[in-house]
Amino acid sequence: MMDMNFGGGDVRRLPIYLLLDISGSMSGAPIQAVNQGVSLLYNELMNDPSAIETAYLAIITFASEAKMVVPLTELTQVQIPYLQASGSTSLGAALGVLNHSLDHDVRPNSPTQKGDYKPLVFLMTDGMPTDHWEQAADAIKQRPKQKVATIIALGCGGGVDVNTLKRITEVVLMMDNVTPDQITQYFKWVSQSISKASVAINAAAVGEAKVDLPPPPSGIQVVL
Repeated sequence: MMDMNFGGGDVRRLPIYLLLDISGSMSGAPIQAVNQGVSLLYNELMNDPSAIETAYLAIITFASEAKMVVPLTELTQVQIPYLQASGSTSLGAALGVLNHSLDHDVRPNSPTQKGDYKPLVFLMTDGMPTDHWEQAADAIKQRPKQKVATIIALGCGGGVDVNTLKRITEVVLMMDNVTPDQITQYFKWVSQSISKASVAINAAAVGEAKVDLPPPPSGIQVVL
């Protein structure tokens, strides 16, 4: 189990970010599975009243460049994009887009109102970065305590360097056998994790809600 703490409140949002590698190595069955997985995730969240009440979704893709294809949006207003794979792996640029959004889109605490809940970021990549990523990774990991996000990084296949992902976050998962079914199971796990966090937040009247994320599906290992 992975433990996370979220503060209580009635009007606070739970920002959810998907950072998705759509480089050329994801072409064919993998990108089709990602498209199906994102749609599955969204449909499951739309059937969860707690998630609808609390979660806001953003999608950042990265290939030869990084794009915020879905800005942080209320679930009921999200338009799920169709993703196509091509190009290189600009992970550093994607982390830069994420860092900017965490600074400008996530509401901080103020004297009159509590800010948003601690964002959840799900990063998925199948290769090595092809841009200068180190500074962006360090900027993410060194964010001020009141502005941090919980980042869960998934490496897909043998082309991923665990140390690269560890420089971004301590929570790293690895999928050794990259199949459409495994990708689908991953997105199902992401939706379950978001739902569990939303339920815990909505159930907490005061103080902090402790969230135990479900264990990853079979075939995906936590890297210690």
